Amino acid sequence: MKTHFPVDRMRAEATPFYYYDMELLDATIKAIRQYSDYPDFQVHYAVKANSNPEILRRIAASGLGADTVSIGEVKAALDAGFSAAKTVFAGVGKTDEEIAAALEYGIGCFNVESEPELFVIESIARQMGKKAPVALRVNPEIDAHTHHYITTGIAENKFGIAMSMLRRVIDSCIKSEWIDLQGLHFHIGSQVTDLTPYKILCERINRLQEEYSDIEFASINVGGGLGVDYDNPDTNPIPDFEEFFKIFHENLKLRSGQQVHFELGRAVVAQCGSLITRVVFVKEGVDKKFVILDGGMTELIRPALYQAHHKIENLTSTSPDEERYDVVGPICESSDTFGTDELLPETKRGDLVALRSAGAYGEVMASCYNCRSLPGSRFSHRFR
Repeated sequence: MKTHFPVDRMRAEATPFYYYDMELLDATIKAIRQYSDYPDFQVHYAVKANSNPEILRRIAASGLGADTVSIGEVKAALDAGFSAAKTVFAGVGKTDEEIAAALEYGIGCFNVESEPELFVIESIARQMGKKAPVALRVNPEIDAHTHHYITTGIAENKFGIAMSMLRRVIDSCIKSEWIDLQGLHFHIGSQVTDLTPYKILCERINRLQEEYSDIEFASINVGGGLGVDYDNPDTNPIPDFEEFFKIFHENLKLRSGQQVHFELGRAVVAQCGSLITRVVFVKEGVDKKFVILDGGMTELIRPALYQAHHKIENLTSTSPDEERYDVVGPICESSDTFGTDELLPETKRGDLVALRSAGAYGEVMASCYNCRSLPGSRFSHRFR
């Protein structure tokens, strides 16, 4: 389904702002629920991808759980209507205050990332007289072949526990009366478009389950990371959830009664969001033309941070002629560039430009650098 932009209404809006196609979000959630409809599957939404309250409320209403990485995200999820019992709390640097608050909220599980973290959780749980539910995040030593900033499953990484250390940490859990060991947690990376690493992950988990056949794991959390098509958002607006979930259904050898947990973020919200900006100037260079937008890396940092590319679409030009432009933002950094040699319809001052597929890691990562204001948000159902 192609995103419809209500251009006439948008002209009157102050830019930059995020525009969310809520019909596409609903269709995406429907596809997730349809293709994850296996008896032992439970899907959680990774709140870090987009924590806009209206987005969170819409996802919570669908019955998905929440995957969080800070106590702020835990609170945002609970405020939006997510169940505490279906909320997991991950992250490598949970503070004592965050751990205590999460225990007080009664969250479903801590995804434990290191041995020192386990000992701190145990100590705080003992002081509070509450048993802490935990899953141990294991580094499966799988390269997801994505950007090195978002690869998380290799052997030496700040995330997770090395497989060589796992037995010792499991034994610590079993010996503690304040730890409830629920399962194992894995996450190989983000923006994974070749699904082969997920098959390898299933094989790695199967071997681990055989190796630890003496340990009862109620759940296996396989993380998320499923990528989206940034180049063709209208052609592929919804990721291939059918094949994604089928891989785990067909390749993961579950024990009787065991649950599989998923933590999808980008795949849920990326395609429903666009950053809407306005052309401030078209600058003639020596050999290039520059389209200078009123939105920049403060609103959408992914191109500057990851060298990521978002489809750039002029929403208002009616010119049949196309030209090459470097599309840049107004921030005082050379990295504030959205695209070079972009082929666009002839572009003029005042044109509205959409940076597509920006629903994930867009608004949520916006900053006030250069003393700029944070971008607002608009929703399709309110533009009718």
